[in-house]
Amino acid sequence: MIEAVGLTKRYGERVAVDRLSFTVRPGQVTGFLGPNGAGKSTTMRMILGLDAPTAGRVTVNGRPFVTLDNPMREVGALLDAKAIHGGRSAYHHLLCLAQSNNLPRRRVDEVLDVVGLTAVARKRSKGFSLGMGQRLGIATALLGDPKVLMFDEPVNGLDPEGILWIRNLMRSLAAEGRTVLVSSHLMSEMEHTADHLLVIGRGRMIADCTVREFIDRNSALAVRARTPEPERLTAVVTAAGGKAVHEPDGALLITELPLPRVGDLAFDHGIRLHELAPLQASLEQAFMELTKDSVEYHAAIPGEQQ
Repeated sequence: MIEAVGLTKRYGERVAVDRLSFTVRPGQVTGFLGPNGAGKSTTMRMILGLDAPTAGRVTVNGRPFVTLDNPMREVGALLDAKAIHGGRSAYHHLLCLAQSNNLPRRRVDEVLDVVGLTAVARKRSKGFSLGMGQRLGIATALLGDPKVLMFDEPVNGLDPEGILWIRNLMRSLAAEGRTVLVSSHLMSEMEHTADHLLVIGRGRMIADCTVREFIDRNSALAVRARTPEPERLTAVVTAAGGKAVHEPDGALLITELPLPRVGDLAFDHGIRLHELAPLQASLEQAFMELTKDSVEYHAAIPGEQQ
């Protein structure tokens, strides 16, 4: 378990992390989300004792990371997959870590097999692709068989098969009762991987809830309808206080009225419906809506007037 209370980090006048309090529980995958510059990496570095908090505290299994007797056996982390000596093979990189942390040699072969690098274990890591480097970084995190795992952008450089693999790996680790914290910009992947979300913006916590709760709270109710009489249905919906927008494929996107109400209105006015379905918002849509005021850097749209 990871617990933070009032966690704060300042760099001069700039507040990177502002009084964060949260708990990352075992047995589930917790997604750590936020726009660039939100403070995610700084928070993860403070959890691992790489940066000291200005105020507040954060503990791993009830203790600050720097006081852990055997840190690799308790916490595994992937923060920078490139932090590997390029002249070493994957095998010797892991072996060096195993020997310096009093871990059995057999763990090297075990984690290489888990991440699918056995065939290239003796090759120098400087020749690895980005995806292979990510797999080696994940192997490093797993080496001590820890109960707490932290991954920062773990799917960078992975192909579709690799992304599916890391998704299943994380969920299996959580199913074993481990604590799994994952930071990612791929909302579609987090929607399929995470059970719980921590969302921060400008260093502050703006959401701490399940994925389903996050989507429901931060997306507008919408209904998709298809009818041979779109103008009549539009008029009926508008008169009832709803809004209807014509989609390019001819369907209507109706908001501000629940689906049963739309169906009843169509029935009462004798309007034939060929389709009536709730429009489910994605995690990405909900995330963009919630964090739109927390984005630090805004790029101009090409051709847009400044």
